[in-house]
Amino acid sequence: MKALPKSQILRFTEKAIHLARRAVSRYSSKFSKHRYTLPQHVVLLCLKVRKNTTYRGLLDELIEMPRIRHALGLAELPTPSTLCKAFNRLDMAVWRAILTLSATLLPTSGVVGVDASGFDRSHASKHYTKRAELTIQQLKVTLLVDAKVNAILDLHVTTTRKHDSQIAPSLIKRNPEDIDILLGDKGYDDQKIRRLARQHEVRPLIKHREFTSLHKAWNARLDADLYGQRSQSETVNSTLKRKYGAFVRSRCWWKQFRELTIACLVHNLDRSL
Repeated sequence: MKALPKSQILRFTEKAIHLARRAVSRYSSKFSKHRYTLPQHVVLLCLKVRKNTTYRGLLDELIEMPRIRHALGLAELPTPSTLCKAFNRLDMAVWRAILTLSATLLPTSGVVGVDASGFDRSHASKHYTKRAELTIQQLKVTLLVDAKVNAILDLHVTTTRKHDSQIAPSLIKRNPEDIDILLGDKGYDDQKIRRLARQHEVRPLIKHREFTSLHKAWNARLDADLYGQRSQSETVNSTLKRKYGAFVRSRCWWKQFRELTIACLVHNLDRSL
């Protein structure tokens, strides 16, 4: 009998479980009940974000997905509260480590763009918030994106209105080995960023704010073709919102940060299929 072809979601699940097994131990503690493994929890949480659904919604769909359950080695499904507790237990460092591993699945180029976007902290409709004159505070999410394959290398999330030039240094310091050329718009026009980049052997290709004719001349000398690849960062920001939602479901800020990190991880896994 001819084997059934693998669906996108099955291929995604197989890649995700392989990645999770590389990044986390089998169980969180020797005192664990050993009913479900940490890699299983990681992949289920990724599937929840990928399908842009709730814990109950995901588990309800998995009832009709025997191949997915088999790929995860799940004899029975966990309860929604079990997944919620797993999400609370797996801290940001774990998700960052898996995100870094996911970027290695793609042939990155070293040409990296940095760009920020806003994500709503509520799923209230735009029509309702406008009529009720409500202000929904946004999260500022800055992504470090490889321009060749649109892989997300790192992210920075903040609830404040921190300026772009204050955010970029931490991203450069965390990822110098992955960046050869850094592409940024005028929001990152800061000599401290340029000096820091050069200290880490990174070539900064950042537009100057045009206060004088000299600034205009510097911008005119930029490699237009290379700088044009910066738009891939904007494309990735748009893709995240379109595929996984323009708002976060969690209510606590630290959960919102994790939720966005998982979305970046899911994006990389989808790109690698």
